[in-house]
Amino acid sequence: MDLKSGYPFWAIRNGLMHAFPRLQQDLRCEVAVIGGGISGALIADELAAHGFQVAVIEQRDAGWGSTAASTALLQYEIDTHLIDLCARYGETLAARAYLACAQAIGDLRTVARDLRDVDFRDQSSLYYASKPAHVAVLREEAALRARHGLRLRWLDAEALASDYGLRAPGAILSECAASVDPYRMSLRLLARLRKRGAQVFDRSRIERMQAGSRSVELISSDGVRVRAEHVVVAAGYAGQQWIDRRLARNRSSYAFVTDPLPAAELQALKDTMVWESARPYLYMRSTGDGRLVVGGCDDAIDIPARRDRRVESRAKKLVRKVGERLPRLELQPAFAWAGTFAETADGLPWFGPHPQHGPRVQFAMAYGGNGITYSMIGAGLLRARIQRRKHPLANLFSFERLK
Repeated sequence: MDLKSGYPFWAIRNGLMHAFPRLQQDLRCEVAVIGGGISGALIADELAAHGFQVAVIEQRDAGWGSTAASTALLQYEIDTHLIDLCARYGETLAARAYLACAQAIGDLRTVARDLRDVDFRDQSSLYYASKPAHVAVLREEAALRARHGLRLRWLDAEALASDYGLRAPGAILSECAASVDPYRMSLRLLARLRKRGAQVFDRSRIERMQAGSRSVELISSDGVRVRAEHVVVAAGYAGQQWIDRRLARNRSSYAFVTDPLPAAELQALKDTMVWESARPYLYMRSTGDGRLVVGGCDDAIDIPARRDRRVESRAKKLVRKVGERLPRLELQPAFAWAGTFAETADGLPWFGPHPQHGPRVQFAMAYGGNGITYSMIGAGLLRARIQRRKHPLANLFSFERLK
């Protein structure tokens, strides 16, 4: 798949951090992970840390797919409001999903602390009402979240103007959020895995998969065979090719990053990510070196050639939209890019086996605005599946909810 356009900042900033060998001879392992982006890296790390013999196989250079284009906002907040998830799946399961996302940010913090130098930063999350008509819904949403123990407070228009210079009628300010350099985190995880004895291959495309009752055989485009007891398909948006049924809608999303800004200009944005209630939504967050990442202006359909043409014009549109909300900021894009973005109908991910391939093939489809957070949850969920243990989100985050 053609997953990105323009100049994704993380790839430019970091370059090609690590080179891994191609898959050139047959191998056996306990778990083969297809995909060497942030999802595959987190899942492989979780499995290897619990004693599994793991092999990671990536068709591009590792981390060079959608991970390189991610803007990496780490949130407990799901694109679907808690109110709406409650109406769809019941309050117990909906709240469990939100609380698991909050826990996942702490888990990601632990992973990042062990890796070091991946620009992991704790932040607050400011979710503002795009128009006055959205205020009542966001107030109800805030009350429901608070009832389930999520730490937040409501800010009115006056507080938003004085504290953030933001023109909006109201907002939820949550304490639980973070950001990271997703490409750097992925490559550091994969390099550590290899150092600890796992096998990592890139530039190796898996073309066929045959699942049996006791093992799964993978065949690469070069004819190399991999036999594994279990397979995890963590191929990002390309993972949909392995399932006949449509599971998500692909969109194009646009972003840019500025040069480093003075602290006096960033002000509260240094430690607060901002996003809005409109769909698709405008969002922004800072980096450790004082840049501002801004994203949004999604296309309803992902058409790579059109996406390529629109990068510059959408960056200009994003600048205008930020100016309407934060008139004190005069932003100039340093690098602009776009990428494929997939979302499910309910905003939830897909983790686990699909009937089409049987119980030994697990899928990791961390689709939605908080995909990295989902991937952290999915790492534990898939390990539980492989170990035949129960997991509190196994039904809600799996293909079983299609029923």
